[in-house]
Amino acid sequence: MSATLELTEQLIARPSVTPDDAGCLEIITQRLKPLGFDCEMLYFGPDHFRVSNLWAVKRSRHPDAPLLVWAGHTDVVPTGPLDQWTTDPFTPSHRDGKLFGRGASDMKTSLAAMVVATQDFLHNDADPGFSIAFLFTSDEEGPSVDGTVKVVELLKSRGERLDWCIVGEPTAVNAMGDMVKNGRRGTLSGKLSVKGVQGHIAYPQLARNPIHLLAPALAELTAIQWDAGNTFFQPTSWQVSNIHAGTGANNVIPGEVVVDFNFRFSTESTADQLKQRLEAVLAHHQLDYTLNWTLGGLPFITPPGDLLGVVQQAIHAETGIDTELSTTGGTSDARFIAQICPQVIELGPPNDSIHKINEFVRLSDIDTLKNIYLRVLQGLAMVAGHAARA
Repeated sequence: MSATLELTEQLIARPSVTPDDAGCLEIITQRLKPLGFDCEMLYFGPDHFRVSNLWAVKRSRHPDAPLLVWAGHTDVVPTGPLDQWTTDPFTPSHRDGKLFGRGASDMKTSLAAMVVATQDFLHNDADPGFSIAFLFTSDEEGPSVDGTVKVVELLKSRGERLDWCIVGEPTAVNAMGDMVKNGRRGTLSGKLSVKGVQGHIAYPQLARNPIHLLAPALAELTAIQWDAGNTFFQPTSWQVSNIHAGTGANNVIPGEVVVDFNFRFSTESTADQLKQRLEAVLAHHQLDYTLNWTLGGLPFITPPGDLLGVVQQAIHAETGIDTELSTTGGTSDARFIAQICPQVIELGPPNDSIHKINEFVRLSDIDTLKNIYLRVLQGLAMVAGHAARA
């Protein structure tokens, strides 16, 4: 059994359903301390929902050395019905060339590959000319309020400088390395409540139906082109996720309708611009409304540069694949790290089974990912060496 597979299985065996780390970070800390990492456990949140975070760093002796951060999460989503799993989700199992277990692809394989690649790298180069850190949390699959975002706030207050970051999110589509995320769209949610007047459905003249009042505004909002996107991002999207109204009786005009919606937005629009445009439509239709906004994350992009170049070369050298750059998909903790780090990418195993019953990772992909990460470390050592000699 390879070292990466062994560590992956150790992590899968821990039932770390969000926000419970279930001892995963302790296993990782025991691997990092002998390598010279200073490991700091950071806990945030209430006692009944305590989130565990690890900040582990090995400083280079070179002045002004750049810092690479490996980032990821130990928490996993709930298993779903246990009787639908072929084997226990927290008992690592091999079938048909695959390793099954909750978190196998999202994202315990990535965590193991990061740790083992770093072990292998430092064994051959104890001081490579750049610093290395790990930022792991147990609150990514949950609310994401006491995990990476809190650690980033702490690091910012300390004046910590991050230069490169790789997040181990499962990004591949068909084969290891065929896609990496070099950015993500922003996410802005709203809860809109439109007031009307409740009444008997047989006497509409005595009531004001808020669904009817809202309908023209909804039609206008769905037809708006918020922006055209750009080279890195598809156009901003506005989608309604839920509409709630009515008392449950079929003869009552409701007095209120509540609509949940979300923007996934590109760097061509700001959150404030989107808010203003949407509220202008509501005002135009003279609606009596309240609106609460939640900004879940800002868009970010990592353009071609040192990190992206090294990652592309590492993937090609290991797999022969010319990786595709993408900013599609949902959100990740990269959105928080990008606020203090200029170069952030996501690179991990195929995502075809994430969050599903019988989640798996292909056995052949486990050490391939470790080798890609190792090549990234070697490539960044060359970058740091060139910079030091310049």
